[in-house]
Amino acid sequence: MITPFHLAIPVSDIETARAFYGGLLGCAEGRSSDQWVDFNLFGHQLVCHEVTSNAANATPTNPVDGHDVPVPHFGVVLTMDRWRELANKLSAAEVQFVIEPYIRFEGEPGEQATMFFRDPSGNALEFKAFRDIETELFRTD
Repeated sequence: MITPFHLAIPVSDIETARAFYGGLLGCAEGRSSDQWVDFNLFGHQLVCHEVTSNAANATPTNPVDGHDVPVPHFGVVLTMDRWRELANKLSAAEVQFVIEPYIRFEGEPGEQATMFFRDPSGNALEFKAFRDIETELFRTD
């Protein structure tokens, strides 16, 4: 069993973070204060801390498969069906993708679906899914 991770990120506005993570992504809210809020991010603890400045908007990139992947980024590995549901939900909500949803290594070992987008504070997120998560998640070759 994989244990949940804990990640704290800067956000420029708590209420906007609530609308994005709680409303759009459907993450249940946990404890909170006027300056931070916990979310259940697909079984993991994400804490949004309101800060006065956010350096996330100056995110560097790394070229991968002809795309400029923002670094750092975070996200969750979902099932393929759940990934498709989320991609459709984000598209319907007209979320601007950094990298549109697509399949990498199609038909090859390591086949995976991926998409990148930013939260309202500029934090980069990647959600992905593997055709065969049991053999592909921590592939070494």
